[in-house]
Amino acid sequence: MKRFFLTILICGACLSFAAAQKADQAAEKENYTQVINKRAEKIVDVLGITDSAKFKRVQAIIVDQYTSLSAIHDTRNAQVKDIKAQAGDDKAKAASQTAAIDSDVDIQLNKLHVSYLSKLGAELNPQQVDEVKDAMTYKVLPLTYNAYLDELPNLTDAQKVQIKNWLTEAREKAMDAESSEKKHAWFGKYKGRINNYLSAQGYDMKKAGEEWQKRIKEKQEQKG
Repeated sequence: MKRFFLTILICGACLSFAAAQKADQAAEKENYTQVINKRAEKIVDVLGITDSAKFKRVQAIIVDQYTSLSAIHDTRNAQVKDIKAQAGDDKAKAASQTAAIDSDVDIQLNKLHVSYLSKLGAELNPQQVDEVKDAMTYKVLPLTYNAYLDELPNLTDAQKVQIKNWLTEAREKAMDAESSEKKHAWFGKYKGRINNYLSAQGYDMKKAGEEWQKRIKEKQEQKG
């Protein structure tokens, strides 16, 4: 009899724990939904859309994109976690299986990216679409591009175009990244490519950077 009641108590505890977990997950999902809705609203706010129905449609498109990206990345991370647990010390096997998953994730992200831009393009003009892209990537593209122009005032038109093209490519990749850190990492990767390109073009990037910082400091002192 004691064993019977003990079993009931254990089962009850398990059910309570499962219910608590489910409630926590529901609360977390609801919180995330609120966060991305507010984030999307802030993005749409700067687009100058006066039609309230259109405003809501664009906001919904952006929210859906964030939700879909989160689902892809969360699934990928869970799968990789399982792979590492099952592979144990066989790191080569884990790396191979992870690479296969990441290849599939890239396909999913590319498909989602194209679909997303198509939906935005049906509602917004090209300039507005670019504004959405910049907002999703913390405006790193325009900030970085303008920084290069300020640092290297003698850039040729061809060099400016190449820098802009690479930063634009970085932005496309960063839009689909799962975190702020990984979004910035994409720009960091392409900035490395840009700096190598400029060095090959004859620029001393270390010297240029030092002189640029000196000019910035002098301007700040003049304002002060």
